[in-house]
Amino acid sequence: MASDRIAVAAPIDNRAAGAPRSGQGTIPWAIKGELILNCNCTVFCPCVVSLGLHPPTEGHCQTWGGVRIDAGHYGETDLSGLNIGLLIEIPGMMSRGNWKVALFIDDRASDAAYRALVDIFSGKAKGTTGLFSVLVGEVIGVERQPVSYETDGKTRHITVGRKIEGVVYPVGGKDPDEDIVIRNTKYWMGPDITVATASKGRVRAFGRVWDFGGRSAEICQIDWSGPGKG
Repeated sequence: MASDRIAVAAPIDNRAAGAPRSGQGTIPWAIKGELILNCNCTVFCPCVVSLGLHPPTEGHCQTWGGVRIDAGHYGETDLSGLNIGLLIEIPGMMSRGNWKVALFIDDRASDAAYRALVDIFSGKAKGTTGLFSVLVGEVIGVERQPVSYETDGKTRHITVGRKIEGVVYPVGGKDPDEDIVIRNTKYWMGPDITVATASKGRVRAFGRVWDFGGRSAEICQIDWSGPGKG
C-alpha cells in the first residue's frame, strides 16, 4: 500500500496552503488507551525511574513504540479506535532533548484525525505531550501506514506496515498472575509502568535497521489530555 509521506527537516505545519491557523494549543483533546515502547537498553530502561536524568544503558536511546487509542477526541474530531506507531532516537539522556522522531499515523484516520494526531504527537496541541515541542529537535518523517495493535493474553503484537514488527510481554514475577509494575512515578507516559521485554522488535524505516528482541520494553495505560494539562 502506498504511503503518504512527509519528508520533514523543519517543524510540521499541517495546514493546507492558504488555510487559517488550526487553533493549535487551544483545542481541548484527550486520549485514553495503552502505549508500549521497546528500546535498545539491555535491562529495564533507567529513564523511567530517573525521569531522564540517567543515560540509557547503551549511552544513547533507540526506541520504537505503539499507541492504541481506546477513546479519544481532538475538539469535535473522534480519534477512538485508531493506532499510532513511533520511532524515537535520543543521543544521550532523555531530558537533554535533541530527539529525532518519526510518526506513523493509522491509515484509517480521516484527514481531520490525521491532522489532530500530528498536532498531539508533535507537541503543538500542548497538554500531556506538549514536552515534545521542547525535546524533539527533528521530525524525520510522518507517514500514513496500516497500524495493528493486538493483545493476546498479556502479549502485545504490533505491526506498522513493513516498517515495524514487535511482540512485547510483561517480565514474569514470583506470582505469575501479577505483573511487575513500577507505580506512582512522575514519568511522562503515566504513573504506573509495567516492566516488559520483547520477543520481537524489528524496525526498518528512515534508514534505521534495528532488532531489539530480548531488550527492554514498557507497557503503560495512558490518560492524556490538553491543552491545560502538562
